[in-house]
Amino acid sequence: MPYCHCDVDILPLLAKSRWVVRKQGVMTSKRSGLVAGVDVGGTFTDLVQLDQRSGSVRLAKVPSTPENQAFGVLDALEAAECELAALDLIVHGTTTTTNAVLERKLSRTGLITTTGFRDVLELGRRTRPQPYGMTGQFTPIIPRNLRLEVPERMDAGGEVQTALNEDAVRDAGRQLLDDGCVSVVVHFLHAYANAAHELRAAEILREFWPNSHITLGHAILQESREYERGVTAAVNASVQPILDRYLQRLTDELTKGGYDRDVLVMNGNGGMVSSRLVSREAAKTVMSGPASGVMAAAYTGRLAGIPDLLTYDMGGTSTDVALIRGAEPAVSNEIEIEYAMPIHVPMVDVRTVGAGGGSIARVNEAGLLEVGPESAGADPGPVCYGRGGTEPTISDANLLLGRLNPDRLAVEGGVTLKYVEQLFAEKIGAPLGLDAINAASAVIRLANTRMAGAIRMVSLSLGADPRDFALFAFGGAGPLHAAALARELGVPRVLVPARPGITNAIGCVVADLRHDFVQTLNRPVDELAAGQLASVFATQAAEGARLIGKESVEIRDLRHLYSVDMQFVGQTHLLRVELDDPGINNKDLRQLFEEAYFKRFRVELADIRANVVNANCSVIGVRAPLDLSTLIDPGGRLATLGEAQTGTRAVHFGTSEVETPVYWRDHLPLEFSLSGPAVIEQMDTTILIEPQDTAQGDAHGNILIDVGDAA
Repeated sequence: MPYCHCDVDILPLLAKSRWVVRKQGVMTSKRSGLVAGVDVGGTFTDLVQLDQRSGSVRLAKVPSTPENQAFGVLDALEAAECELAALDLIVHGTTTTTNAVLERKLSRTGLITTTGFRDVLELGRRTRPQPYGMTGQFTPIIPRNLRLEVPERMDAGGEVQTALNEDAVRDAGRQLLDDGCVSVVVHFLHAYANAAHELRAAEILREFWPNSHITLGHAILQESREYERGVTAAVNASVQPILDRYLQRLTDELTKGGYDRDVLVMNGNGGMVSSRLVSREAAKTVMSGPASGVMAAAYTGRLAGIPDLLTYDMGGTSTDVALIRGAEPAVSNEIEIEYAMPIHVPMVDVRTVGAGGGSIARVNEAGLLEVGPESAGADPGPVCYGRGGTEPTISDANLLLGRLNPDRLAVEGGVTLKYVEQLFAEKIGAPLGLDAINAASAVIRLANTRMAGAIRMVSLSLGADPRDFALFAFGGAGPLHAAALARELGVPRVLVPARPGITNAIGCVVADLRHDFVQTLNRPVDELAAGQLASVFATQAAEGARLIGKESVEIRDLRHLYSVDMQFVGQTHLLRVELDDPGINNKDLRQLFEEAYFKRFRVELADIRANVVNANCSVIGVRAPLDLSTLIDPGGRLATLGEAQTGTRAVHFGTSEVETPVYWRDHLPLEFSLSGPAVIEQMDTTILIEPQDTAQGDAHGNILIDVGDAA
């Protein structure tokens, strides 16, 4: 069976084949509590099927099919021998919309807006792509010739200043159709305060628009700031036809195969929505891939009794980092996925750094060692793939240091360990005056420093101390570097889940239903009417309950998260304040905001009025819990550590070479304990236990690493 150490940096053999792990169980045509989660990545499509009754598990990893992701999903279902007619639920994480936005492969979309405001999407906030440079370019999502103006105007209080010219709306809509648009945005000034003109414009367009792809700015984002609202609506409209076509193809194929239930789609907020509804708010699916992994981390941490986590997802090209407090991921509606692309819908707050298993190491013209952000990718990939790669990478450094198994990796492509050593000696060691081993160690140390810096910045930007958290390591390469990062950050413990390489697919299975609502108030606290905030929250909660009630998924409970975005009058930026009581009075609300402001900035502004900008409510439909302890087949576990050991290997730690025991994780006792050094291998990753660390298994199949000498 092919071996892999990274969910992107995987053996060339996998590009032509697939691997499947199954716990044997009896399949019947009756409903049997089967839930399948499928996550489509850039290189591989991962699947996990859990039987909630028997505990049996099926896993699959197959090559993704970028030309039509539906084929990769179907291949994964086939590889795991899933009987579609027996499945109760399929939950799907897709990169369809994310890729469309990042690659600018968008549907032709038009915009109808208020006279004088057609260029809002292009003017933006007058920032620059390079803050300290004079070069750069920006292309708006909707070109200027497809941005049309019509007479209408609301003021910030929702009062009509200029009546809507309905004939102008008809003319603009027909002109956009003649120009080949398949989707349209209606984005009027201050529609968040009064949506009457947008709603009427939509009625007019529906008289002749040939499809349902009509996006209203206030319906996607009901808050002030016309630029952010307009960009979010433009993204939604541009990806809506793409997502709609994709899901239609997928559900049609699933129906042909006998699946007769709904497909739920992951959103970027970590929740999921029916495929029948998700296209209407397609922008909310952007960045859903990283979100699903964070949701799996929160779920796993809650079960393990470790609710405060820093998540660390290291793939082949990049590393994603997020923060979880109290088993709740940090969610932000201020995320800009690329320059001048603010998508102001709630998304799990994930930050990315360009360091992954395929990141290329080089010595620059100044004689300094650099690692990334350029990557060898999956093709040709690192040198040790044997697919023509010629530049040393992080994966090659790990192989040279003995942390990866040369018998299972380098030999597959016909590349010898000696060749990798020679490459490091020539390209890295010679310019730096180091031998190959020390050159590889330098590459690992520098990569770890960069990733630790990213984790540190995420935690500090959210007002958190890394030392108060555990590090949740996943992705194919994450568990290989996690202990070293934790030591540098002063993080005392690392949590490695049962299946790090398919954690995103697991996130699809365990996620709850979720709907987020935002309502702009933009009033000083002392001007809020009694009960006004509670009334807004009640309306949002009722709408969330209505939407969740339309889903064909059994839920156990409804949870509500309430917050307000606040600022002192005259400020630009917002501070989110979480609320335990949606009926909080004005005096307590101001005090809560002042406390949060002081905690964040260590400044008191008692003489300035506090302002409530937005009221936010998240309605979460809680699903029944799932048992993840069977992700590693309990029947394959052996009684002792000695039985699980597959041999030893010389591994370099700092300046020392240590003969290190190697274990196969699937054979480890459930609640084992061992002291480092050790290497634990499994199908989807390699875990490194350093000499001063200790590791133990828990009842849920996780590995907990206690980091020695953490700062």
